[in-house]
Amino acid sequence: MAAPPSSIIAIYPGSFDPITNGHLDLIARGSRLVERLIVAVLRNQSKEPFFPVEERVEMLQVAVKPYPNVEVDAFEGLLVDYAAARGATLILRGIRAVSDYEMELQMALMNRKLNSRIETVFLMASEEASFISSHLVKEVVSLGGDVSGLVPAAVAARLKKRMAWKMKIRKN
Repeated sequence: MAAPPSSIIAIYPGSFDPITNGHLDLIARGSRLVERLIVAVLRNQSKEPFFPVEERVEMLQVAVKPYPNVEVDAFEGLLVDYAAARGATLILRGIRAVSDYEMELQMALMNRKLNSRIETVFLMASEEASFISSHLVKEVVSLGGDVSGLVPAAVAARLKKRMAWKMKIRKN
């Protein structure tokens, strides 16, 4: 027998480098579907992040304050192992386009193979957020563009500050 929706714990994993309004849209919608939503920042040593994990966690904690059933954490290793350790039975993933679906499907099937007790649920991005990605946000900022409306205001300010710092480092 399936657990009632009120007892479902879900993990929304990602790099969140940086958090975007698209991420926040999924967090808001996902938080209405489960008892508890854990936004989990992946510690990926092979990537060179724009922000360190601790700063991403801090930005997320501020951004999710309106959602009392949402918490923020960081993890490394296999997602299904982390999910099981946190008592989660659901992985929440966002889909912006068909191209996202192919990669997400592969990951979902691998996660199911690794732990069949944890399901993956895909939420379609809202129309307003369907084009937003952390990668594009970083690219726009690096070229001097305005990302207000794409990320929370506090994140936009940090991006601007970080970009100025990186430009200063490059000049020296």
